[in-house]
Amino acid sequence: MAKSRPPIDRTKVAQLGQPVLRVPAVEVKPEEIRTPEFQAFIDRMHQVLASSAGVGLAAPQVFRSQRVFLAALPDPTDPEELTIETLINPKLSNLSTEMEDRWEGCLSFIELMVLVPRHVSLTVEYLDGEGKPKQARLSGFPARVVQHENDHLDGVLTIDRASTSKHIIKTSEYDDLFVD
Repeated sequence: MAKSRPPIDRTKVAQLGQPVLRVPAVEVKPEEIRTPEFQAFIDRMHQVLASSAGVGLAAPQVFRSQRVFLAALPDPTDPEELTIETLINPKLSNLSTEMEDRWEGCLSFIELMVLVPRHVSLTVEYLDGEGKPKQARLSGFPARVVQHENDHLDGVLTIDRASTSKHIIKTSEYDDLFVD
């Protein structure tokens, strides 16, 4: 039996086919980060992500072509717990040579699951929601989330990463095959 998923408000999350998802996003100017308008935008992103029960959300998915995303990262006080972090102008480096294929969903096309190869670990440098420089060494699930969201900033979707169309399936089929 398919597990229930919260409905996605398609007026808040850009869906497959909308041009904003295919345009490389522009960097956020550091002086813009602390403005009330930008802070309100980040708050809105957090609200959309929370209402969607996702683990990441990129600005292009909420119709804004800027290099910012939210992602579930290890909590600094308890690395076993994940917390949603704001990453502005992220730069990925130290990508592991080891890759791993995993099924991924996306809030921009929740009807599909895609088998995507990703680097197992990486380093990400970014500005946080207050404009402070941060760096994180990530592996496993958080590294995958960061790569997925960073792809959105480059106009790349998971369906572009599938090695064959057989690696793109309906979510209901995934649930029937892989979810207990």
